[in-house]
Amino acid sequence: MTKKKKSFVLDTNVLLHDYLCIYQFQENDVIIPIPVLEELDKFKRGNDIINFHAREFTRELDKLSGDKLFNGGVSLGKGKGKLSIETGKPLSKKITESFPENTPDHRILAIVEYIHHSRPAGEVIFISKDINLRMKAKSIGIMAQDYESDKVANIAELYKNITTIEAVDDSLISRFYENSEGILAEEFKLDGIPLANQYFILKGNSSSALVHYDPVNSVFNRVIKQKTYGIEPRNAEQTFALDALMRPEVQLASLTGKAGTGKTLLALAAALHQRQDYTQIFLARPIIPLANRDLGFLPGDVKEKIGPYMQPLFDNLDVIKNKFPQTSKEYQKIDELLKAEKLIITPLAYIRGRSLSKIFFIVDEAQNLTPHEVKTIITRAGEGTKMVFTGDIEQIDSPYLDDKSNGLSYLTDKMKGQNIFAHVNLVKGERSYLAELASNLL
Repeated sequence: MTKKKKSFVLDTNVLLHDYLCIYQFQENDVIIPIPVLEELDKFKRGNDIINFHAREFTRELDKLSGDKLFNGGVSLGKGKGKLSIETGKPLSKKITESFPENTPDHRILAIVEYIHHSRPAGEVIFISKDINLRMKAKSIGIMAQDYESDKVANIAELYKNITTIEAVDDSLISRFYENSEGILAEEFKLDGIPLANQYFILKGNSSSALVHYDPVNSVFNRVIKQKTYGIEPRNAEQTFALDALMRPEVQLASLTGKAGTGKTLLALAAALHQRQDYTQIFLARPIIPLANRDLGFLPGDVKEKIGPYMQPLFDNLDVIKNKFPQTSKEYQKIDELLKAEKLIITPLAYIRGRSLSKIFFIVDEAQNLTPHEVKTIITRAGEGTKMVFTGDIEQIDSPYLDDKSNGLSYLTDKMKGQNIFAHVNLVKGERSYLAELASNLL
């Protein structure tokens, strides 16, 4: 039986999320409403990732350009469907009665409705990352879905990276304390093969051990609790996180967890502890303005505009500084690093395009990045660079991302099992009892 072709109509935000999305719909056809091109035109100028995507999609469209784009569509390649552009259509009575404003969104809906009525039922699907616009489409009888191609399938399993094993023989646990070279995987009988750099909590009758799996040598090693530039881990997850951050063979790490679990603090402490191994330490985060207001609306010069967004990073730095007396060399070293620009705290947009060789690079609030943004950052890594992405997938500020489609989840899902990658999910809040209570109950 021949599989029926479907037609996917794409919203502007899908193209701004992934400019190559037109190739992700297999043998089905892809349709771009003409108002989408008008909206893309407004995004072509600028240095943010959405501006880049707008420009790149326009170039991609130019490669496929021809009269057939408006008349039957052009092929997207072998095994793919066709791409076409649908011109404007009048707003129907149903749309004007439901949504009286003449906006680009409603003009897009008018085109989708026209396509929906001109083709067999169930064959037209509107793809948008805007939840409200999807609801509007459904309210007038149109099938609507989120863009699913870069979503993580099983988010719950993804963040269960620490395995607790009960009833382990105490004699086996004691061997981890006696043998610094660890225990071979074949001796340590587990159900299935562990992931590269996976962590374990072993519990016996009277003893316990924290263990790391070394994928290169197929060996389980005990993880030792270590104090790092004044910061001492307070629980097993933090101990594992510092272990991953301090391992030179781990070139890429992701730390996840709710507010107050110590993700950024641990990453910064590890970077300072290893500062001599790197030419610079970059601590960056994306700027997501409140209520989507541009920075231009804020008063002051550039430093004053970005100050509120960078303050949490300086707060983490102050926590580390305050672990030492002001006269100590550790305290003074941090100030020296800042003055010499060996330690740089900056918005993520300000370091795009820079060479990232031999740099300890921490990206905070990475849950607000798209998968393509994360890929763009990582592919700029040069020799000797270590990259750490931290974030809380339950606190996403971007209106078009969720726990399955954000760059941090995507990175963790695609990189798991790689020898140079480690992931730790921090569970217990250590900021204060009040913060922990609020995080759990409110």
